[in-house]
Amino acid sequence: MYRLLIRPILFLLDPEKVHYLSFSSIKFLSRIGLSGLIRSMFLVQDKRLERELFGLKFKNPVGLAAGFDKNAVLYNELSNFGFGFIEIGTLTPKPQAGNPKKRLFRLKADKAIINRMGFNNLGVFEAVENLKKEHNVLIGGNIGKNKVTPNNEAIKDYLICFDALFDYVDYFVVNVSSPNTPGLRELQDKEPLTALLNELQLENVKLSNRKNTERKPILLKIAPDLTDSQLYDIIDIVSLTSIDGVIATNTTISRDNLKSHALLVEEKGGLSGAPLKDRSTEVIRFLAEKSNKAFPIIGVGGIHSAQDAIEKLEAGADLIQLWTGFVYEGPALIKEINQKLLKKS
Repeated sequence: MYRLLIRPILFLLDPEKVHYLSFSSIKFLSRIGLSGLIRSMFLVQDKRLERELFGLKFKNPVGLAAGFDKNAVLYNELSNFGFGFIEIGTLTPKPQAGNPKKRLFRLKADKAIINRMGFNNLGVFEAVENLKKEHNVLIGGNIGKNKVTPNNEAIKDYLICFDALFDYVDYFVVNVSSPNTPGLRELQDKEPLTALLNELQLENVKLSNRKNTERKPILLKIAPDLTDSQLYDIIDIVSLTSIDGVIATNTTISRDNLKSHALLVEEKGGLSGAPLKDRSTEVIRFLAEKSNKAFPIIGVGGIHSAQDAIEKLEAGADLIQLWTGFVYEGPALIKEINQKLLKKS
């Protein structure tokens, strides 16, 4: 129904307005008592789908990537669609409006989206208030820096977010790979990235000791545009800093082989969706093979079908995430992936 009836109507509207309209609609359906119906339509529960990684048990391997529920306002309602985990953010210490609108573009001919949102969010402390609700789904906290914070002070921003979220999320994701915050990707270079992750690990130990609790898993989200040499550096950095895994990949600045109108293709920002599928899978395979599967990988990028998800998992991903595929294919995609995994088990 979504692909035939709902999507054509939604795609007539501005994509950012549709995002907020979708939020309101999902909240409304929950308020009028339809959460159970939604779960019955989309949720697939089976022990064979469970995955255990970095000390956490995931009900199934299909998660929602960061960028959809930035401010942690809809994680319970979204979990009703069958996600095994929800990643909130990217969050920054101070609220920021993000880049000027218009900043979100559909490339329908390519089943893709270009965004230059610019870490628009209400700030980490607003998200913390939202996270105080009870929830029964694993939550990842994706953290970044404010646009006005210079790179030589970036560690302070990440530490503020880390400290604020520590009691409320199950794992952390360090985002240094968005193309929409000027200079952010420079933090992917080996020296500054190693320093950042080491500081977060020290804070992780300090907080876990103070609170007499387990340390929180820390993952690194990387760009698909890294060279082989840079990917080797990522493998070294994971080993040097003892972080728990990698999310591959963020959006791309590449515009190769797109079919959409040139005016759309030329929009600045990160490209997500079907054109990213092969490159993100290549990065997953490279990391898995060259590291001898030394760390867990969450695969994201261009998953629009159950077969796309299988390819990511067979390339070396332990879990997968959706974002653009969720927008284009609807919530049935989560169920289709989990059902396909059960057939293969």
